[in-house]
Amino acid sequence: MENGPWDFAPDWYYYFLHQNYSGAEMYWKWAGIKSGYRVRFKEEKSNIKRIMPVRVTAEETQRQKLTQVEKERAYVEELYKEELLREADRTVDLTYATYKDEFNRMQNCISDGLLYCLHKSDGKLQYQVDEISRVNEVLCADIAYIHKTGVGYELENAKRQQAYEDVKKRMGELVSRTARLCAVAATHY
Repeated sequence: MENGPWDFAPDWYYYFLHQNYSGAEMYWKWAGIKSGYRVRFKEEKSNIKRIMPVRVTAEETQRQKLTQVEKERAYVEELYKEELLREADRTVDLTYATYKDEFNRMQNCISDGLLYCLHKSDGKLQYQVDEISRVNEVLCADIAYIHKTGVGYELENAKRQQAYEDVKKRMGELVSRTARLCAVAATHY
């Protein structure tokens, strides 16, 4: 009854047994030979009523559905934009430019120092130079790996910056080792 027309069948059954409930009334209908009493149902004569008219219910239901869908769409769109920004952050290495000059300066110090040690000691410090060179190659490989971008190498710039700081610290220690080796070469050879 809530969504359909206010009509009951069989007509006469509801007129005689459920007149108060159905709002049934009898009326005369002229139809020539087929004239006679008919039964019709009026909601305003019934002792019960619908909670809401049919169209108001459908409209409110549709509005609630639309509101819920709009909330979900806005939430998904916000998540999409956030994930898009994260993806853009992971695919571009923005922090390398700030460390590039410092890494090049340290590499020049290390290579010049190792060459100075080899020339000054006439090859007697070859083992120490090879050890420092091996550690330096590992650091350069770490820098190259951190700097890689693309599929499989997605790393946020904050994490890249932290990794670059760690490599810079280790490279600084390697520069000081090279400087101490240069001092030994200068004093003993």
